[in-house]
Amino acid sequence: MKRLLFLFSIVGITLTSCEDRRLQTYVANVPIYMSYDALRSSFEVVTGASMEKPGKICFYGSHMFINEYQKGIHVVDLSDPTDPELKAFIEVPGNVDMAIRNDLLYAESYVDLLVIDISDPEQPVLTERVEDLFEYVIPPYDYDYPLDEIDQKKGVITGYEVKKITREIYNNPYPWPIYWDYRLESSFDKGGITSPTSNTYGVGGSMARFITYDDYLYVLESSWKMKSINIANSDNLVVEKELSLWGNVETLFIADDYLYVGTSNGMHILDLANPASPNFVSTYQHITACDPVVVEGNRAYITLRSGNNCGGTQNLLEVVDISDKYEPKRLSSFSMTEPYGLGIDNGTLFVCEGEHGLKVYDATYENSITSHLISAFPGIHAYDVIPLESFLFMIGEDGFYIYDYSDLNHISILGTLLITPSE
Repeated sequence: MKRLLFLFSIVGITLTSCEDRRLQTYVANVPIYMSYDALRSSFEVVTGASMEKPGKICFYGSHMFINEYQKGIHVVDLSDPTDPELKAFIEVPGNVDMAIRNDLLYAESYVDLLVIDISDPEQPVLTERVEDLFEYVIPPYDYDYPLDEIDQKKGVITGYEVKKITREIYNNPYPWPIYWDYRLESSFDKGGITSPTSNTYGVGGSMARFITYDDYLYVLESSWKMKSINIANSDNLVVEKELSLWGNVETLFIADDYLYVGTSNGMHILDLANPASPNFVSTYQHITACDPVVVEGNRAYITLRSGNNCGGTQNLLEVVDISDKYEPKRLSSFSMTEPYGLGIDNGTLFVCEGEHGLKVYDATYENSITSHLISAFPGIHAYDVIPLESFLFMIGEDGFYIYDYSDLNHISILGTLLITPSE
């Protein structure tokens, strides 16, 4: 399920008589609201919470932070990679994305942005809440509902309940709005995992919509908008730039002072010479599909996935030459089954293929990558990955996995945190 549902309306205005109206009873999703007072008093850190619906991941220090879709963030101790351990759960209603810089975790909570001190990762402390920083979100729904009756003053929508409702409708269809919706889809030392001491940034996966760079947090807020937020002073976060980008923006990735924005129609390249105001450089266009992107050197690797929410009919892996940032060019394209997130490390490409598992390729053969399969891990669900110094972190519907790929001929699973199916 995607994080955002945005509505654009065209309203036809006509004069009608009583004969133009009638009563209709039908099944609909009726919103369940959480009041703003309840939302803003909901932060809590608890123990004993299990993973049920994991999403985005972010590595920092010796811990992994795993999103529990729209509920909060799990804190996982990786000091023993053979036995990752759930240490705490940060209750953050409406959370899907996050990013980390200088011991501060930035997490969305519906319309608010939270700043959480994780200098002690297992005892997080809420230090700041920026209210109404994000647009109001209407979650995807399965049945009809008179969207003009949604009352934002009641609070945020946390879900729906199916009810029969009766309302007056017009026989003439034009007085009612017509809606279109755009649904966006979540080093090792002595055997333990730690970040390099010079790294003060969290490392996210390829599906991330939040990312930090210098003193800025970049956030994809809608199908076309990116916000540049100054986080130099955590007590006074400032939105310095709102950039409009076409193509249904989906993911963010930074490499060599450039920001790469994956969209359903292509990949945008932005220059971060002025971090406060990223400068548009160019766009690489591709077929309509869901589109995470990662970069290494002069190559960008893009997975394109078809589906009801993504559009398109093809599932592909594309390699793009970005040596000239102003004229990115496709080098090669390969058929895939169901590609989601991906990662690249020193020419080794990791591709998540949903229920078809994880695949590892030698990407140095850029014109025949899929003919150079290094290893495959079927029978698991793979959503996104973070490769880091010969260790791979992977998240999927089944849970969290740690792989050792220091020897590419013998890639092995070190540890797991698996979800126990409910009976």
